[in-house]
Amino acid sequence: MTYVRIATEEAFAPPELFQRYRALLDSGWNADPGFCSLMGFYLTSQSPRIAEVAARLQDLGELRLRDMDETGIAKQIISLTAPGVQIFDSPTAVDLARSANDQLAEAVRKHPERFAGLAAIAPQNPPAAAQELERGVRQLGLKGAIINSHTGGEYLDDPKFWEIFEAAEALDVPIYLHPTSPPPAMIGPFIERGLDGAIFGFAVETGLHMLRIIVSGALDRFPNLKIVAGHLGEALPYWMFRIDFMHSRMVAANRYASVNKLMRKPSEYLRETFYVTTSGMAWEPPILYAQSVLGVDRVLYAMDYPYQFVPEEVKVTDDLPIPEADKQKLYQLNAERVFRL
Repeated sequence: MTYVRIATEEAFAPPELFQRYRALLDSGWNADPGFCSLMGFYLTSQSPRIAEVAARLQDLGELRLRDMDETGIAKQIISLTAPGVQIFDSPTAVDLARSANDQLAEAVRKHPERFAGLAAIAPQNPPAAAQELERGVRQLGLKGAIINSHTGGEYLDDPKFWEIFEAAEALDVPIYLHPTSPPPAMIGPFIERGLDGAIFGFAVETGLHMLRIIVSGALDRFPNLKIVAGHLGEALPYWMFRIDFMHSRMVAANRYASVNKLMRKPSEYLRETFYVTTSGMAWEPPILYAQSVLGVDRVLYAMDYPYQFVPEEVKVTDDLPIPEADKQKLYQLNAERVFRL
């Protein structure tokens, strides 16, 4: 074996974040049904599996390292679990992000060969988010930002958030666009059938977010921005032909004032701005498909620890019928390049 395994979408949660979530739920707050449904389940379930996930989320030491050793993971790129700080009021979110980043950076200092981290930021306050990203990278040694998709139903295609893009581009670090539950405006049909979480709602909501960023023209304004998305691109690689076709028709017909003429096809932004990880998608056909349409330099390995901590899934990636050089890119070299490890 000529590579080491770097897992790029691995979550943690400081105990005080769970305390804040619990206090929010106990207060009767219900402005975000997706948060109440999902986090309410995680905080009240008596399931042994849920208890194991919670314990692993809060551990940045021996338990996590033991799990990595047992599955052959050399390094984790760790980030604050969804929804992170993005459901709180702005001052609380800014303070919690700073505290989480300090704790994560300390764990990285203790285990520099095993851990790297992404900075949590509070998009509720774009100037503070940009400042915290810069502090996280320049002072704490973190490798980019984690943004758990929408913030109160608002998306990063809105120019008021573009200070965050500007900071990430200037620092030459990626933004990891991680899923969260769909916002109130779209969650109803999902939650009625238990489809609001990782089973489907996450992918629909985050894929929508990715497309909103692309068609907004933001990536023409920030051509060197790097965005990472999990779950093999939230199904968008499969849709590239149709997205290109229909976007060009809508622009030509001037059907929507909000649909901008872009400098490139939508699929080109997917191939040139976005990177995707295999988190939660330990299945040979879609991994090979993503590599074929995006390129082997654009697909990175991830486990989705601890939510999808299934040790035998590592073997699926080990056994992919691809050249050893491409496997080294998937497991190691792409992550080292994108996150500047």
